[in-house]
Amino acid sequence: MITIVAKNLIKQNKIEEFKSLAEKLINESRKEKGNISYNLYQDANNSKVLSFIEEWESQEVINIHNQSIHFTTIVPQFADLKESQPEINLYKKL
Repeated sequence: MITIVAKNLIKQNKIEEFKSLAEKLINESRKEKGNISYNLYQDANNSKVLSFIEEWESQEVINIHNQSIHFTTIVPQFADLKESQPEINLYKKL
């Protein structure tokens, strides 16, 4: 299993737009074979920090996810909503 944590710093006036797009991405990603969980979290101390936390069965299914229609159409739309590049980390369970 691989867990992805994708931390995003969102422009203050774009948070709701980001959440709306994220909801579409989450709903479609949860339907994918190999997805265990896919959620969005908002930092309790900084509302501009939103992080996707995803669990996948393997790197192979992540690669397929990254090429999916919903991923390749929604993720580029996030660019104008962010203050900086996301921090993306992949973790393997020990």
